[in-house]
Amino acid sequence: MQSTQRTRIKICGLTRPEDVRAAVAAGADALGFVFYPNSPRYVSAQRAAELIAALPPFIATVGLFVNASVEQVAAVSRSVPLSMLQFHGDESAQHSAALAAAANRPFTQVFRIKPDTVGADLLEYERRYRAASNLFSGLLLDTFVDAYGGAGKVFDWSLIPKEIAPRVVLSGGLNAHNAIDAVVTVRPYAVDISSGVEAARGIKDARKIADFIRAIRDADGTLARDCG
Repeated sequence: MQSTQRTRIKICGLTRPEDVRAAVAAGADALGFVFYPNSPRYVSAQRAAELIAALPPFIATVGLFVNASVEQVAAVSRSVPLSMLQFHGDESAQHSAALAAAANRPFTQVFRIKPDTVGADLLEYERRYRAASNLFSGLLLDTFVDAYGGAGKVFDWSLIPKEIAPRVVLSGGLNAHNAIDAVVTVRPYAVDISSGVEAARGIKDARKIADFIRAIRDADGTLARDCG
């Protein structure tokens, strides 16, 4: 009998207290705060600290950075109570290791899937980052677009190697309509969503958040029944 686990859910790009409350009420495991100034979901360190201050216990807080400097990540981490970091740019393994060390936080590293990406690329990328830092937690898989994240584009899930799927964070074009298929097909450790639960860029929709999380839980239930 194959065991199943509850898929972890991160709601990313939060900018308003009411959106934070909606994500928590719906059952999100982690909340993401974007510290990339060019993003429509950008929040300052002060704003993020204010949003996080109202959180109940055991909700993970994730700081998203894009090609940031060591000084920037360290400064944000000193003033914002972040559980972990997410590097969503073109950071090398060595640079990500230095960023995480400066903040003394675990991190996930994005791999932006291109049309010519193959499964072996993901395995090699993971190996490289894991070798570079003991703070590396895993890969976040997103679709390659000209912008960095939040574009709502799906990539070909079939290229994800079976041996890596149980420890990746799946992102890119997820929504309540494809969530069940995503989890049943890939069986990722976690999912990460931003634009798929928005009313407008940087503005979340409480109903979309609740519908998405409900769909993920339905997918977990489907897997549990299939493995029972």
